[in-house]
Amino acid sequence: MIQLTPQMRVLVAVDHIDFRKGLDGIAAVCRGRLAEDPFSGTVFAFRNRSGTAVRLFVFDGTGSWLIHKRFSEGKLRWWPTGSDAAAHPLAAQELAVILYAGDPRLASFSPDWRKLA
Repeated sequence: MIQLTPQMRVLVAVDHIDFRKGLDGIAAVCRGRLAEDPFSGTVFAFRNRSGTAVRLFVFDGTGSWLIHKRFSEGKLRWWPTGSDAAAHPLAAQELAVILYAGDPRLASFSPDWRKLA
């Protein structure tokens, strides 16, 4: 089971990808289009063209995970845009909001770390 933690590096691909790609195809997208190492432990998030599904790719040290979520109703409410970057960094809690078809810009989060008195 994969758990999103605040320490995880999350990169969201700005452009959609072809969801017919498997593990090797998505790893090639990470290397080529995003210019990132797919085996670094980074969580990579991708969307389909219509915005009705999300795929996560992550290498956990022993193998690769390819997680697919299709929304039963509706579409993604928010996805990063921009022509200057192929990947947009996000906090793990922002990705969790996206996976529940929410808009992380409208959510309020507590700080990742708080000083103890």
